[in-house]
Amino acid sequence: MAAAGVVSGKIIYEQEGVYIHSSFGKANDQDSLISGTLRVLEKDAEVIVDWRPLDDALDSSSILHAGKDSSSVVEWTQAPKERAHRGSERLNSYEAEWDMVNTVSFKKKPHTNGDAPSHRNGKSKWSFLFSLTDLKSIKQNKEGMGWSYLVFCLKDDVILPALHFHQGDSKLLIDSLEKYVVLCESAQDKRTLLVNCQNKSLSQSFENLLDEPAYGLIQKIKKDPYTATMVGFSKVTNYIFDSLRGSDPSAHQRPPSEMADFLSDAIPGLKINQQEEPGFEVITRIDLGERPVVQRREPVSLEEWTKNIDSEGRILNVDNMKQMIFRGGLSHALRKQAWKFLLGYFPWDSTKEERTELQKQKTDEYFRMKLQWKSVSEEQEKRNSRLRDYRSLIEKDVNRTDRTNKFYEGQDNPGLILLHDILMTYCMYDFDLGYVQGMSDLLSPVLYVMENEVDAFWCFASYMDQMHQNFEEQMQGMKTQLIQLSTLLRLLDSGFCSYLESQDSGYLYFCFRWLLIRFKREFSFLDILRLWEVMWTELPCKNFHLLLCCAILESEKQQIMEKHYGFNEILKHINELSMKIDVEDVLCKAEAISLQMVKCKELPQAVCEILGLQDSEVTTPDSDIGEDENVGMTSCPTSSFYSNSLPVLAASEARDDNPPEISVSPNVSRLTPA
Repeated sequence: MAAAGVVSGKIIYEQEGVYIHSSFGKANDQDSLISGTLRVLEKDAEVIVDWRPLDDALDSSSILHAGKDSSSVVEWTQAPKERAHRGSERLNSYEAEWDMVNTVSFKKKPHTNGDAPSHRNGKSKWSFLFSLTDLKSIKQNKEGMGWSYLVFCLKDDVILPALHFHQGDSKLLIDSLEKYVVLCESAQDKRTLLVNCQNKSLSQSFENLLDEPAYGLIQKIKKDPYTATMVGFSKVTNYIFDSLRGSDPSAHQRPPSEMADFLSDAIPGLKINQQEEPGFEVITRIDLGERPVVQRREPVSLEEWTKNIDSEGRILNVDNMKQMIFRGGLSHALRKQAWKFLLGYFPWDSTKEERTELQKQKTDEYFRMKLQWKSVSEEQEKRNSRLRDYRSLIEKDVNRTDRTNKFYEGQDNPGLILLHDILMTYCMYDFDLGYVQGMSDLLSPVLYVMENEVDAFWCFASYMDQMHQNFEEQMQGMKTQLIQLSTLLRLLDSGFCSYLESQDSGYLYFCFRWLLIRFKREFSFLDILRLWEVMWTELPCKNFHLLLCCAILESEKQQIMEKHYGFNEILKHINELSMKIDVEDVLCKAEAISLQMVKCKELPQAVCEILGLQDSEVTTPDSDIGEDENVGMTSCPTSSFYSNSLPVLAASEARDDNPPEISVSPNVSRLTPA
């Protein structure tokens, strides 16, 4: 709670012409309409909502702090007699909002100096302010019922006077508050917005992944824009905790054993097996055998690519080409061609002529969609709130996406304009999904490589087909991946899983950003180009990105456990790995894990399904496991990748160690938005 007096700080929202109707139905009260200014201010990690009459703006003595713990001289209280006569039906009526003003009385508090405050006029007594941590709910007016108004209800059940917005829409205030708290409709009354609603906590943290600083977080966004996006990771998990706990002291005092329950409530339907007692494991301990040593090869050169194309432009031996890309990535000179195949924009078996015709069709289709939003007038957009919201989010994200990269740095950069236009056009392509924060991170490397608006759009659209579930409101993709990652990690190291669970980290929320935007914030920009093209081969198995997560966590296990890191320390440590991970080392470890698993003769069925390993019907001769004991196990899982991989590896070892590199100098200046 802020101290009484003039409140200073960063103004987040300010609106004049916000009225209190002080005497509905009472002719003896002269101040029936009191005009004032409503502000939302941010100061010292606290957010304050402040309303005061216009002629009282400089009189700090008249400020009231709403709440029973207020340090001010006057507090809001409901008159008991009037409260008792309020029926439930009446509370749901429009008139009830006016009546709320009449159920507020004032109670003097004792003063240490014996002096009572004096008010210059009757209006000043209506001034109030409160901290956002004290807010319980907001009630809105019915649509079409006169002026827009809001009624604030605090956590001690104090109800403040209704604020009527004579000169503006109250939605702007709601939008400002949603930067700091989660608001969701009450199941009992859709006009009531509840603060810190649990079932939207993770969704809100997801939407604010790269947004401005959220209120009450452990990590503070630093001044440098690029560095600020790096701490967004800690923000996700901390925002979940803040949203669930709010300012309720009992929540902060919950024992560690209950924190997993808080987190599991954040994503309905997320159920990751937790240890119910010491030594209990959901997956039986399995000997995975020795982990092989894996070596990477040099990137596929333009010469190698050209040798694998026939006279009509078809790619020959596609499986072999994918394996080479998986093991070494692509030289940069080749990416502009190869990514179109890897992302599914060009069919692998298409001829050069067919691809040229496809590009013509896709160019026409793209500009028809682009024209749809380009032709929307300002007047039309005023009546299209979804399009306005999409545009606002896109403009905000574009201005902070990879701005340290020369391709996007500086003002009026054509790369930024293209980034904006492609994302706006995607809203027309998939209006149900539209734009969600984080999508600009997926587009940025694609546009950087393509250097062409149309090609970049269709490659991005194909990538979004893979990533779509990550950004859907129900976040089914994120739920599934977190569960699958937990299953894989438990098989690899059940002891480490048990330790994470003991530190309320068993739900692996610190991997949220890794999965959401495919490690985009964990590796350097050039390393991401390498990592993504390897993953796009869809080798050596399904969900290879989950094995990448396992490889990273396995590398950090020793430090986390030996130093006895708790929840916040684990979160901080994982966050600080950003830009410090060796991409080639992680790729080697992840492939080695996949080889280790595929050679295991008793891999659990759940793991086989996650990795997409085929079930072999052949039982090994030395297997002495009985029929009953073999239930739920898969014998000798196989993969088409591994049956053909050794010749590729041998070929890579015999090839020239110094392949010719084709120099490429991306010319940003030649990018011209359509």
